[in-house]
Parts: sequence; C-alpha cells; structure tokens
Amino acid sequence: MAKKIRTDLPYEVNVIENTWIPMSDGVKLSSRIWQPVSDKPLPAVLEYIPYRKSDGTRARDEPMHGYISGHGYVCVRVDQRGSGESTGYLEDEYIKQEQDDALEVIDWISKQPWCDGNVGMMGKSWGGFNSLQVAFRQPPALRAILIVGFTDDRYNDDIHYKNGCLLNDNLWWGSIMLADQSRAIEPRIAGDGWREQWLDRLEHMPHWPVPWMQHALRDEYWKHGSICEDYSRIQVPVLAFDGYSDSYTNPVLRLMEHLQVPRRCVIGPWAHVYAHDGYPEPAVGFLQEAVRWWDHWLKGIDNDAMTPPQVQAWMEEYLRPSAIQNVSPGRWVGLDSWPSPDVSERRLALAAGKLGDAKAPFTVKTPLSQGLLAGEWMGAGVPGESPSDQRIDDGQSVVFELDLAEPLEIFGYPKVEFEVVSDKPNAQLFARLCDVAPDGASTRVSYGTVNLTQLQGQDKYAPLVPGQAARGTLQLDCIGHQFPAGHKLRLSLASSAWPLLWPMPDDAELTVTAELVLPVFSGKDAAGPIPDPESAALTPITQLSEGFVTREVSYDIVSDTWTAITDGRGGVFGEGIIRFDEIDEELEHNLKRELTLTNSDPLSAKYVLVHNMRIGREGWMTEAKIRTQMTCDYDNFYVKSEMVSTENGVEVFAKKWDDTIPRVGH
Repeated sequence: MAKKIRTDLPYEVNVIENTWIPMSDGVKLSSRIWQPVSDKPLPAVLEYIPYRKSDGTRARDEPMHGYISGHGYVCVRVDQRGSGESTGYLEDEYIKQEQDDALEVIDWISKQPWCDGNVGMMGKSWGGFNSLQVAFRQPPALRAILIVGFTDDRYNDDIHYKNGCLLNDNLWWGSIMLADQSRAIEPRIAGDGWREQWLDRLEHMPHWPVPWMQHALRDEYWKHGSICEDYSRIQVPVLAFDGYSDSYTNPVLRLMEHLQVPRRCVIGPWAHVYAHDGYPEPAVGFLQEAVRWWDHWLKGIDNDAMTPPQVQAWMEEYLRPSAIQNVSPGRWVGLDSWPSPDVSERRLALAAGKLGDAKAPFTVKTPLSQGLLAGEWMGAGVPGESPSDQRIDDGQSVVFELDLAEPLEIFGYPKVEFEVVSDKPNAQLFARLCDVAPDGASTRVSYGTVNLTQLQGQDKYAPLVPGQAARGTLQLDCIGHQFPAGHKLRLSLASSAWPLLWPMPDDAELTVTAELVLPVFSGKDAAGPIPDPESAALTPITQLSEGFVTREVSYDIVSDTWTAITDGRGGVFGEGIIRFDEIDEELEHNLKRELTLTNSDPLSAKYVLVHNMRIGREGWMTEAKIRTQMTCDYDNFYVKSEMVSTENGVEVFAKKWDDTIPRVGH
C-alpha cells in the first residue's frame, strides 16, 4: 500500500541540518532538528541512535520526523557519541555512558526556548531499546515513549543469543557495525579536523562481535539495559509496535503483562520496519498513531489514544510457503489485557509421529545442516528472507502431526515441555511449528530453540550428564495464526539449526518425551490501527545504480558439505547505489556472507563476511574494505577481522583484529 504524501500539514517546518548538544565532559553530540514555525514553545520528540543522521537514516528521517513535526512537535534526531559527526567513542551497545548522555540530551531539549518542557522518546531497534532503557532511568522531562523492534531482555531476545543458543547473526551484526562505523566523518559539519577525528575513531574501533561472545551466559553484562530486571522502573506511558516477521515480537506481550503504566501494543505481520512502511502488507498509519499518542501524552489532548484494546494483533491466515511474501492475509483481533481470558492452553502429547493424548519417548539426532530453508532471523523487508517451503527441513527433523477437521486459531507463545536424555554434555533442541496444506506444502508459523546446558538457569553452564534425564521448556516465538480445516498442524524437532544457530561442540543424540502446549484463541475481531499510511515528503534521493540481493545454497556431495551465500550489492539489503541530493553525497554498501558446514563435524563450521563501504562526493571519496571470519574448535571460537580504508583511492588506515574466545556451552 503506497503511503499518502502529505504536503498540507498544520505546521510549516524548518530543518536545521546540524546543532551541537554539549555534554558535561566536553563531548559534542550532533543533532538534526525539525522545528515547526510557531510563536510559542512546543513539545519535543527525541530519537537517539548511532546510525548517522547525515547519511545513515536520512532516507526515512525526512518523511517520518517531517510528518510528526508538521503536527506541532520539535523532532530532534541525535547521533550518539562516537557516531556520525558526534565526538567521543562508541564503545559498545547500550552502555551506561549512552544512557547518561541521553539524560543530558533530554534535559537540554526541555530547557530550549522552543520546547515547552515536555519530551517524548521514540525509536526502532537500537532506538526502541534505548527508549525503554532511558525511561528506566526516569529523566524528569520524559513524558511517554513509542517503541518498535525492541527488547526488555538483552540476552534472550536480541541479535546475539536466542534462549542461550549463539545466533550466527551475532557475527553478521558485529561486521555490520565495523562497516557502519568505518564511514568517514562529514567535513562540512565536523570542519577541518574531520580526518583526524575519523582516523582516531577507526583506531579505537572495538572488535564488535567479541565482547558479546565473551559473555556467553546471562550475567551482569546482559542484565544492564534489560528492563525486565525491574519493570516498575518504567513510569511513563508506552506504545509498542512490532511484527511477526521481525525478530523482536516476543517482548511486546511481556511489556503488556508486566508494566503498570498506561500501555498499548500493536502486533502486525511486518518485518523490522516502521509500520507505515509495513512489509509484508498491510501497512498501517503508524505516523498518525504516533501523532495521536503524542497529542494525548505530550499536549494533554483528550483523544482516543487509549481507546483501542490493549493488544491489537494481526491474525494471519494460511499463505503458501515462499521466500518472498509481499502480503499477509488475515484480520485484526483485540485483547483487553495480557494474559487474556480469550487464550487457553491445549496440550498435545508427542508419540509415534502424532500429536495426541499419550506421550512416548523418541530419538532426535538430526543432520547438522537442518534448517537451511529457515530464512532470516530478522526480516528486513527484503526479497528472499522469508522461510521457504519447510518440507526439506521437516524431512531432516522428527515430525509430529495433528489433522484438523475444523479451523484452529492460536495467539501467544506455543511451547514444548520436555524431558530429555542426552549422550553428550552439550546439546540444543530446536522446534518448528508449521501449517501443512493438503498437497504437503509446509509453511512455518513459529519456531524456537533452547540451550540444554542452561536448564539449571541461564546464569550458569551446567553440562548435561550423559544418560541422566533433565526437564525443561522450549518457548516458540509469539504468533497469531489460523490453521484452516483440512490442513495439518506439524511440530518438527531437531538437534541443530544451521545457518540460524552456530552448532554445539557435540553432535548429540537426544531421547525426548514431550508435550506441545498451544495458546488457543477464542476472542473477537476488532478494529486495527489507523489503516491508511501517511508521511511527509520523501527525502530527495537519486538512484545511481540498481542493487540486488541473491541467496544461494549449494551441496558438495563428496564431502557432505553445505554452503549458504548471501550477496547484497549496492546496499546491505540491496538498496542500490544512491545519492542524497540535499548534501550531494553518494552511498554504496556491498556485503557478501558465506557459511559452510560439513555434516559429519560440528567443528567444521565457518562464517566469512566481506563488506565494501563507500561514501563521499567528487573530490572527497572514502572507502573501507572489511573482512570478518569466525571458526572454532571444541574449546574456543576464533574471530578475525581486517579493515583497509582509503581516501580518494589512497590508503589511509589499516588494522587487524585476532581474538580467541573460550566456548561456554555453545
């Protein structure tokens, strides 16, 4: 659904390309401000992230912040210290310094002559994370937050670990941060010292994936910034959005359950995008919802911002499996609270390939390459990222089925309660829930995993005792789905999930006894969010070259080795080579990733990523080439990276990283 471009907004808006915000330690943060033309102070909305306001998020900033500002809000887009043109160093994700700076930024905003003292905070991904984390710190001027693609638990629901299992996207994200932070600093803003600041930043660049791997258990490193440690610290209203195709849906309902402030959530079918750009369709009027939210909590307008059900959720219908899913058929349902009386448990025992009334033990030892057609851990609205037909992966798994004579609707978190006996000390259990059509096509509905060495608590490594039974629960991801009559509900279990998860050091055989617990929905349809998306005028961009993304899987029959390759040209998500016309800056980011694994050896796993990041204009063209590699043996991970940066074709910087990280149950 195309957005309606609004040029008739209530306020004329002036855009200030750069304003410095001073920190108490002398660091200067760079901000871009959308300021309505007004003879009186107005509320302000802050977005505070490290993704470079000048050339990182510029494409989506103009239509989003321009729209909100056009309704009477000063929108302030701030680059964190050590990112964009801001001085200082960006040392890690979500550290205390980041939060301390945010408190100073909010205080600074609230005291500007153009601000009436009321500040909201919003963001997606990193910005959704830190909106919650800053609210946890309770700055006096912060009145409400609006968050998308966030987590309340940094260990379990971020890009590093999934229920204790090491995500391969941990390395992907670390290499992305190396590439993103390699970009040169804009001379027109930073001034004559831009080159020295850039090279100094490169020299202090952290080896991003390594600290995350050094904290393999849920220790204080992860508890910091995880607001689930004390939900009561959140004292401002919260509006939360996310989608089933994203990787951050699970925390949404947890917030609805545990927060005690006014709160609402919208869960759609979308990937990791703002819902006015919603993919798969239907997109919704996210920016209208944002204005309604800010009108209520920042301007005190008595509107219907809190009228919808607490939970507005998309109940998806069956769609044939495909790596490209542009549209999600379905309807909106509403729940007045979470947990909800409209959701009840249905228990199904696993035995002899059936989901029924009686449990019986079964063996799980699947090929290490199980999971090749799982798609991406995080959907980003890119062709090829959705799960393909799961028949191949199901064929490498242990499956259990239920024939459906009538439609079945679920909403919430499916789970598998199990007892397991392993023949090795290190193991994982992976589960996939599928909707199987009469012709056998298998569409993935939800999935989950559990590190079996953490059944005694995620803060400790407790190797399994071979031959000794252990109990646990495997929670699958939040989903709303209607299984049609005549279809099969299929649960597939596996002992591996490549290339989603790094394989365990042992190739274990598991004896499992289990039940599937389904969250059966019996509630009613409801109005969804505002249906027709709008935005302000789009950012002026010239497409210099088309981009593309290819995804391939190949198999060496002789060596029993699988290789998965993703190649993104022109942009990490295939955006192509672009020029931001207002600042005359070209941007090109190419990425190639290659994962290989031999089925006979879990220690054969290898992951290589190559980036080429180029930005600049005539007379000022900079480029960084980056290669990252991860391998392992039984006791250690080995992560190596190298970066070479050039200015106008001349090498100006080179650095290598080489780290060994002990394996702790991964």
